[in-house]
Amino acid sequence: MTSVKEQEAIRKLMIFLQEWDSAHRVARSHILDNFIRSNNGKTEPELELEFSQGASLFLARLAAWLRMTYTYSTCIKKLLKSIGIFLSAASGRRYIIEFLEIGGVLTLLEILGLNHLKEEDKRESVKLLQLIADAGRKYKELICESYGVRSLAELLATCSSAEAQEEAQILLGSLGRGNPKYQNQVYNGLLAVLPRGSPHAQQLALQTLHSMQELLGETPSAVVAPLLAVLGSVYPEVQYEAAQLLRTLAARRAPPALLPGLVALLTPPGSKARAKDPTLRPTEPMPAHVQQAAAAKAVGILAKESAEVAEELIQLKVVHGLMVAMGNLDYPLSQRNASISLEYFVRTYPFVEEQVRKAVGHMLFQLFKNCPETWYTKIDPVQAEELVSNLVDSPKDTMKMQPAEGDQE
Repeated sequence: MTSVKEQEAIRKLMIFLQEWDSAHRVARSHILDNFIRSNNGKTEPELELEFSQGASLFLARLAAWLRMTYTYSTCIKKLLKSIGIFLSAASGRRYIIEFLEIGGVLTLLEILGLNHLKEEDKRESVKLLQLIADAGRKYKELICESYGVRSLAELLATCSSAEAQEEAQILLGSLGRGNPKYQNQVYNGLLAVLPRGSPHAQQLALQTLHSMQELLGETPSAVVAPLLAVLGSVYPEVQYEAAQLLRTLAARRAPPALLPGLVALLTPPGSKARAKDPTLRPTEPMPAHVQQAAAAKAVGILAKESAEVAEELIQLKVVHGLMVAMGNLDYPLSQRNASISLEYFVRTYPFVEEQVRKAVGHMLFQLFKNCPETWYTKIDPVQAEELVSNLVDSPKDTMKMQPAEGDQE
């Protein structure tokens, strides 16, 4: 038989549940306020003590009300915070299971797709999904099976709240780890953010792609086009993350199209026409020029980190491309980055030094050698046209590509 004390606790629980069941929206909002204030951070045993071993009865009511009202309710944030108290409770795995059994994951994901809801509500929804994902691999798989990756990638790409974007990034990163069945799906979802996301979304997506790289056995070839495209971003933080990912890919078994695609950015369509006709010069930097400058910087970094990559770049006619970029009077940053990168190739490979000297002439070559960071400021339009029209080719004899003795390890 139950004791008098236990009977009194059960009676209070029943009164509380009846009060909830009969309350309208405003009264329920006050109940949620009191619940959050009194129970935040409690463990599963503490919640059960508070609800006389009937905490699950209140959780079921919260989940049911969320399911019925999430499309129009004005207190979704409070409701999600209240559910979060259960899902985050130490030793409270049972609460997560109970929430999932009544369709909790689908409801949370549907919230992310409703345009009229506040982004702070969506952020709370992502936090609950994170608590579920943290419970283990099978829970991550459940989120992915429910089209969670697509919903989270869409939120990351389209929402304007930096906090919500960061929550989505953290969850996508979590879904991509310890979840081998769906890690490629997560990777592709992040790639989908790059062409359409805000600069902050692109930065976060690139960071997560970078962190996932070591988990993948072979890098998907789909990474090449969107990665090279974001090199056209005018935002330094995006270009930095793109360069970091490029370095990681080049150090591994990079997709075959990556280095050829990078070198191709050095010679955007119309380069020669713009050099010859000053009236065609744009008043604002063109995306192709921004990409060109970023590519010119990247090839130098990659070459310095790997002799094998450097020699492959030479075979891909990177020297020709860097000289074209040096002749781009429309965009000085392209000239500067290309000059610095070309200086490394000239210093390291005698064949390159010989070819560049022949192409630009002794006087201009000495100016380049003496000060590669600023020499381009002294180039006139005729010399720029010669650079853009250069015919420097890659060596047919690989022995010619041996680095100078002082640059061998």
